[in-house]
Amino acid sequence: MRILIVHNLLWAHYKSSVFQALQQLVDQQADLVVNVLQIARNERSRAGLEASSDESIPTYSYQHELLFDTYIEEVSLSQRIRALLKRASAFRPDVINLTGYYDPAQLVLLIWAKSKGIRVVMQNESTAVDQQRGGWKEQLKRSVFRLCDGFFCFGSQAADYLIQLGVPPAKILLRKNAVDNPAIVAAYERTLPERDSQQQVAGLRPKNFIFVGRLIEIKNLPMLITAFDEASKRSINGKEWGLILLGDGAEHNRLTNHIQHLGIADQVRLLPGRPWFRVPEVLALSDVLVLPSQSEPWGLVVNEAMACGLPVIVSNRCGCAVDIVHDGQNGFVFNPDQPTQLTSRLIQFMDGTVNTRLMGQFAKEFIAPYAPKAVAQEMLDGFIKITK
Repeated sequence: MRILIVHNLLWAHYKSSVFQALQQLVDQQADLVVNVLQIARNERSRAGLEASSDESIPTYSYQHELLFDTYIEEVSLSQRIRALLKRASAFRPDVINLTGYYDPAQLVLLIWAKSKGIRVVMQNESTAVDQQRGGWKEQLKRSVFRLCDGFFCFGSQAADYLIQLGVPPAKILLRKNAVDNPAIVAAYERTLPERDSQQQVAGLRPKNFIFVGRLIEIKNLPMLITAFDEASKRSINGKEWGLILLGDGAEHNRLTNHIQHLGIADQVRLLPGRPWFRVPEVLALSDVLVLPSQSEPWGLVVNEAMACGLPVIVSNRCGCAVDIVHDGQNGFVFNPDQPTQLTSRLIQFMDGTVNTRLMGQFAKEFIAPYAPKAVAQEMLDGFIKITK
């Protein structure tokens, strides 16, 4: 069996770890071959997170081709179509895994594949709640999905969305998402012994909540800051806690002004974004991850935090909330439209009325099945299932 995977960005390290694990599985069977077509190196919005060549970045080994060594925004539709059709035709796959339904170039490849009798697996990140749904777009998706032989989904909510659009449950071949847990944990554990000194250098509090991600409106950060301020005032230990916002984005100045208006600049730190393999260095200075997004297909930073043993507080609009956040065990789920829910959860950690250490242990246990090797095995099982 010849497996061709189409993926958008070579930068997407979390996928590279899965592709490497898949390659290792394929190498164990003489009748299997896999190749990954990476369309572009990165996207402009994440350019600042690219690691320079002299940094100690984890590397991944798997058979792939980089079609365009540039930002994906600089690759035209016609260029994508020509490159994908040319490489697919040369590779002669038995099955193709497409990144998603939103790229017209990949829809052209889908139609080409069906004309050749090639099986197609579509990846889906979308959920029914991550944005308004309805109208002609949903009908178009139904038509596209009817052409696919199977689906890899980022969690149960993404799978449920496809089922709502008429996809038979038997065609859902994967309901997981993963990061490079070993690399994340290794970076975290290297920093942990220096936690106190690093906190002092950075001007951080002894205990910290942390958000990691782009500083954009959909992340709902003004609400998080306001909830933290309220919790800090109401908790008997409020002044021992800080809030770290790790990332860059268009909302930076607005958030800075909001923090200053509330008078909590001594408790809230805005730290610039950094390459993914250095994020655990800041997680090591923190105690609880908060992801308050109004919309989030999954939320891979939750995987990263849980792998490091951090409890999490996650919006119910995040795809991962259903699958890996066990309310009251490794963290809490809250409604982002009800800020008082988040405030109450923050107070529980501040007051010590929840067992943070036990929650961290549960976090490690719950995230273990969401590892690259496990996801790769389910992918391979899916490819084999639809080509029999």
